[in-house]
Amino acid sequence: MKAIIFDDFGSADVMRLADVPMPEVRPDDLLVKVMAAGVNRADLLQREGVYGSRTYGDSSILGLEVAGEVIAVGNAVSDYAVGDSVMGIVGGGAYAQYARLDSGMATVIPSGMSFTDAAAVMESFVTAWEALANLGGIAKGELVLVHAAAGGIGSAAVQLAKAQGATVLATASGNNIERVLALGADAVFDYRQVDFEAEIIDVTASRGVDLIIDFVGGSYLARNIRSLAPGGRLVQVGLLGRDDNAIIPLGTVLHNHLQLLGTVMKSRSRAEKRKMIRRFRDQVLPMMGKELHPLVGATYPLSATSDAHRRMEAGGVFGKIVLGDFHP
Repeated sequence: MKAIIFDDFGSADVMRLADVPMPEVRPDDLLVKVMAAGVNRADLLQREGVYGSRTYGDSSILGLEVAGEVIAVGNAVSDYAVGDSVMGIVGGGAYAQYARLDSGMATVIPSGMSFTDAAAVMESFVTAWEALANLGGIAKGELVLVHAAAGGIGSAAVQLAKAQGATVLATASGNNIERVLALGADAVFDYRQVDFEAEIIDVTASRGVDLIIDFVGGSYLARNIRSLAPGGRLVQVGLLGRDDNAIIPLGTVLHNHLQLLGTVMKSRSRAEKRKMIRRFRDQVLPMMGKELHPLVGATYPLSATSDAHRRMEAGGVFGKIVLGDFHP
């Protein structure tokens, strides 16, 4: 089969299309003919060598989410069959024509949803729901701030928070403000033009927000903490700013009884991922295509994966970047 591989860590140019062996199907696995795959920032970090030789999963091939057709099932699988259209989370291996998918991390694609849209669902909505609900404890009527709200996870978080009855504030670049408002955000701040901390103070009359979902880190950390209301929660999902050295105003954390929680999907165990997927299937999937919609901002054929990575590095894409055309 064809897959994207790289021999050395580096820029997007190190990736190439090559022949690799088919994955071996374990008892709990589905073998999926990949029709589309989501591109995630973790893929870029792995390609650059940020994780070193660790793959955090089942394959050294890049790619964490797939959408496609089941062509074989392991002998312990009873709830999926050959021919099913599925989407799911994989521990690597999505940038390939065929991928093995743990059946506990899969779900059937909703009726009427394309493979391309399905490839934009799992990492974004599973991660966003984990941050908002399981970790963040979102409640109806709360005030939530979502950073990087034009990205895949951020745009999912805006939709999910709104569906839970929260008032949603967000940050995005100026050219994406109207789009984020259309997702349901009540106010959007241009992070390039204004200081979100000052805006939060103004909008909330100095009270602060109940929950913040952040993907940036670095210099945002102290400002986030100061933007929280007493008893507020900050869930740190990523480090877009590539800066993990940040000052924590501990006095504010202690005085206001704040909570700081961190999460990433990639380094979680298979059992933890299965639980996350189960929560998504039970609590979020019924809303997909109704209150919730995946956002695909750009698509590239598998053969142009390097271009897709460069596009993500350039920033400014509204929604997810998806790879397609796996079987030309």
